[in-house]
Amino acid sequence: MPERSRWLTAGAVAVVALCAPLVTTGTGSAQPILGDQITVEASDFEPFCTPHTVDPGSIPDEASLDELSGLVSVGGRSYAVGDSGSDRAVADLDGSCGVTGWLSVPVDPYDVEDLATGPDGRLWLADIGDNGRKRETVALIGMDRATGAGKLHRLTYPDGPHDAETVLVQRDGTPLIVTKEVFGPGIVYRPAGGLSVDALASPGPTPLERVGSLDVAEPNGAGSATTGAGTTAPAVYSTMLTGGAVSADGTVAAVRSYSDVFLFAAPDGDVAAALAAGPTVRVHLPAQPQGEAVAFTEDGDLLIASEARDGPIPPVQVLRGAVAMAQGHASSEAVSDEEKSSSAGLSIGVGAVALCGLIAVVAYACLRRPR
Repeated sequence: MPERSRWLTAGAVAVVALCAPLVTTGTGSAQPILGDQITVEASDFEPFCTPHTVDPGSIPDEASLDELSGLVSVGGRSYAVGDSGSDRAVADLDGSCGVTGWLSVPVDPYDVEDLATGPDGRLWLADIGDNGRKRETVALIGMDRATGAGKLHRLTYPDGPHDAETVLVQRDGTPLIVTKEVFGPGIVYRPAGGLSVDALASPGPTPLERVGSLDVAEPNGAGSATTGAGTTAPAVYSTMLTGGAVSADGTVAAVRSYSDVFLFAAPDGDVAAALAAGPTVRVHLPAQPQGEAVAFTEDGDLLIASEARDGPIPPVQVLRGAVAMAQGHASSEAVSDEEKSSSAGLSIGVGAVALCGLIAVVAYACLRRPR
């Protein structure tokens, strides 16, 4: 083979080797792109019902809804618990928020701050409050909704004490604890190895492991007129996380602060991954004395409740269709991102083909040019 032909043949092979990855990369599958969250205004909430005691004489000692801190809705009923000092019993509420009974907590808690349900419908009290950051262990307390029977499951952080008010139980039973930080993102922990609530040792402790962080500081709407009325400085309202909930089907999680609720789409049930990806919907909250409780109804509505702070207990408020809203926005964002990525990929692919064609033409011209 003549020397010039050998060189041009080698050049053609090199061109093909260089162009092929460009073409295949440009037309390959799209990668997920984090979409913009949507914002819902506080005016979209409406009153749901106001907690009240049907039989005042039935209230156990050291139990009260004036300090309502945790709320869940399951089995057509709601359950609520106060925090430290009023957390020795769980209130059983009917559809009008009337307290028709109390379930005594099977152990003496330190500071219950949230309430969740597991895959089997059991209640899980999050005894995770630690304002002084001095506890050696925190705990989850499992309770049967019918009898109140249950067990204590102690937990230990891998890096020292934390204050927390948020627990989320995924549909596979894995509990997540999100810390309450005055400044900076909350830290997300789970039992080491991803143990479910059913696998936790009793009384334990079971070690926790850090699996991520939850940063809701941007965009920061804490200074807007729709923020809550807590006692903390407005600049940190939105970052101090005070409660959480997971929808009945496990595909949407909610984490609230004093000023906002953040909704996270978890179509595969992986709430930890959804928290890391960021919120799909930001919901500004109406003013509350000290809003700490959040829950989903089984129909997909969002409930928020507040502590009384020396006044009458405020009504539970509802945002209709919150689960469908988060799911719908996540789906539309996924489609939009796929279209954008595919369009960009097509443009890159066409450009790559054109460039390779130009190189081939130049090479052919050089081959044909007489010497």
